[in-house]
Amino acid sequence: MALTIVVFYLFVRNRISIEIVSLMAIAIIAVGLYFYPMPHTQPTDGLVLAFSGFGHYALITICALMVMGRGLVVTGALDPVARFLERVFKINLQLGMLLSLALALVLSMGVNNTPVLVLLIPIFVTLAARGALPASKTLMPLNASSLLGGLSTTIGTSTNILVVSIAVDLGMQPMGVFHFTPIVLAASLIALPYIWLVMPRMLGDNSPDKGVVRRWFVTRLRVPPTSNLNGRHFDEVVDMLPEEFRFEERPNGPFSTGQRLRVSGTHDALEDAIRVLQGQIAPGWVIDAIQREARENGGDIQVVEMVVTSDSRLIDRTLPTSGIADRFGVGVLGIHRPDRPLRFDEPQEVHGDMRIAEGDVLLVMGLSPALATFAQADSLLQLEGAREVPRRSKALLAATIMGASVGLASIGLLPIAIASLGGAILMFLTGCVKFDRVGRALSGQVIVLVAASIVIGRFVLESGAAGWLGQALAMGLQHLPPAGVLAAIMLFVTILTNFASNATAATVGTPIAFAIGAELGLPQEPLILAVLFGCNLCYATPIAYQTNMLIMAEGNYQFGDYVKTGVPLVLLMVVTLSVLLVTTYSM
Repeated sequence: MALTIVVFYLFVRNRISIEIVSLMAIAIIAVGLYFYPMPHTQPTDGLVLAFSGFGHYALITICALMVMGRGLVVTGALDPVARFLERVFKINLQLGMLLSLALALVLSMGVNNTPVLVLLIPIFVTLAARGALPASKTLMPLNASSLLGGLSTTIGTSTNILVVSIAVDLGMQPMGVFHFTPIVLAASLIALPYIWLVMPRMLGDNSPDKGVVRRWFVTRLRVPPTSNLNGRHFDEVVDMLPEEFRFEERPNGPFSTGQRLRVSGTHDALEDAIRVLQGQIAPGWVIDAIQREARENGGDIQVVEMVVTSDSRLIDRTLPTSGIADRFGVGVLGIHRPDRPLRFDEPQEVHGDMRIAEGDVLLVMGLSPALATFAQADSLLQLEGAREVPRRSKALLAATIMGASVGLASIGLLPIAIASLGGAILMFLTGCVKFDRVGRALSGQVIVLVAASIVIGRFVLESGAAGWLGQALAMGLQHLPPAGVLAAIMLFVTILTNFASNATAATVGTPIAFAIGAELGLPQEPLILAVLFGCNLCYATPIAYQTNMLIMAEGNYQFGDYVKTGVPLVLLMVVTLSVLLVTTYSM
């Protein structure tokens, strides 16, 4: 227990990185148990325990789920859903958040909450990239709401099934799927306002690009025969335009095929405008050539930003006279001129195209080798933050793989570990996720933290520390009222859940609650439910539950974020559920 407390303290202080603290904990357990083994064990058994987390099914499951989530993002499979939610969020941010929380809660009541959150995470990451609430302000509330939904039924989480099965083995009557749902839904009415209104305000904007000015690029919008603009007037399309996009030139009459109109906007806004208007911001033959080469070579199309240096041959040229597309096979989507407002009275060619100047930022699309050759040959400085163009041809395939994996796990046909691992392998085999890009899907911080939490949980259980805590609890409950007994059991199990694992808490807490009920003459069912509820109040640490780990990398959370938002929610739920149990069972 001393090791667990020290590790928790270091996590919260955040002076040493989580990876280092996790590895130190594993090393201390390995070395300590090698020289001072537990009773009836060999020194090498301690090494097996210390490193068992890296091969644990929970870690494999989390990594596989990360890979599948990456597949949905890079193929753009969730863009339609993200656009729908984006419209809701634009109507009202709070309404969009409330609907999302309700969706997560309801889905998690009938489906294991892990696959539910796996589906929601990439949607809200995409939403954040499109300008909605930052992922750090949405993912933790969504996780809390999905845990509330999982708490509502006996099939909502695997821990619920474990607690009920242990209680039945001890002699209690079986519980139906919705046996305690009314109690949890009543508690949810108290907890949801906190999750909806308070929790997002307690979380900062952890976006990696926070504070970065979004560049505006000037380009030409070409109207092909298939464009939605043909035959329409400007007033008919103005409501369709993204917020950060504008026409710098307007046609005198209706739009017509072949027009090249000056427009400007951010990178995201330009992409949205192309999709909505079915226009082009680079010559069609260039885009077709890049896409054809990507299909033939199996490469990824990227969009990067490049700065024009003083040695570049492009200075004082325009895009049509630069020969970039012919020489390098890349397409320039737009030009950003920094440090001064956009001006259209600078020296121009006959067709009104901007001359490229030193310091301009070019938005360039192409394959990685061609982009590198272009940057080197024309003395350009490539900026960080290259963005892959979604492989939309595989979007349906990626969504099908994810849907099949989640479905098989949800109906119990396959364990979540097997279903997710199979889905991740299919993502690789079908090319939805490139094997050499798998590092972008995984988080080293999460991997090491999960491995350490598994080891600490096993150590707490096998060393007898959990049993000792249970005995101490039983001795101190004799003089408490029923509500106090329930709250104490729930808090005890919650502590075990947040510091060890919910499986450990269920295994230790259920027999203790059963024995306390017999000793104090209290009905055993509410005490067992107190254990079940406590096992699911895993909001206060990232190591408490696998979905907490899943959101950690995407939300860029620190350990302290879980503590400051989770502890008040735990206390709120413990008080509310204890009162409801006493009322329901007339204790």
